[in-house]
Amino acid sequence: MNVIEVNNAGKAFRRRAEAKLLRQRFFDFLKPRSSTESFHHALRNVSFSVAEGEGLAILGSNGAGKSTLLNMIAGLARPDSGSLRVNGRVAALLELGAGFHPDLTGYENMFLNAAFLGFTKAQVLERQQAIVDFAELAEFMNEPIRTYSQGMILRLAFAIAVHVDPKILIIDEVLGVGDAHFQNKCATRIAELRREGRTLICVSHSPEMVRQYCDRAIWLDHGRLVLDGTASEVMAEYVKFVATGATAVPELSEERVPVSVSS
Repeated sequence: MNVIEVNNAGKAFRRRAEAKLLRQRFFDFLKPRSSTESFHHALRNVSFSVAEGEGLAILGSNGAGKSTLLNMIAGLARPDSGSLRVNGRVAALLELGAGFHPDLTGYENMFLNAAFLGFTKAQVLERQQAIVDFAELAEFMNEPIRTYSQGMILRLAFAIAVHVDPKILIIDEVLGVGDAHFQNKCATRIAELRREGRTLICVSHSPEMVRQYCDRAIWLDHGRLVLDGTASEVMAEYVKFVATGATAVPELSEERVPVSVSS
């Protein structure tokens, strides 16, 4: 059973025009939009699926479209073209501290964050002690988040994400912020979730992390899907490409069909 299905998904963002006076912006707003408006295509005709319990790594250089794709899977954005279907609760660790209010306490942010994932107050109370114990922040939970270090924010965010029964866990590089003790703790918990049959979507430039957590990988380049195959094979091809110092896959074109290196 597939928990994620992406079919010819595309996402474009209108480029910001040069700074103008407020008055000029108002009159520009009244004019019909030009068909030659400039857009940045973050994703172009991307298609793939993710099976339940699978670990998928998303590889690519900065600007490849990885974060845009993760935001779409997490429900924070919608494709402009094509379709994207997600079946199951998603817990996402994207930008560090995203979804946290700096002036609210750790406890208040815990309830707020869990509420965004559809949990009731009673359900959060059942998990409260487990979350606090995992984060090892008992003495700081009544303090505002703005007083937390990056490592403390990560600990709380990760603890919430793995205790709200996610069917799909999304991790975008943030695990590199914590100390060695907490990174090992996260690794153990992720392994437990994988054994329980949870799906993992991971963005990382670490070959070790990709091979440890993921069965499969896709490689994005300038918004297009280049390779789809086993984690070790795709990572090897990506590392080889990065070593050349190239900024884009030379043979990639509008019409090119993504290559699969799976057997």
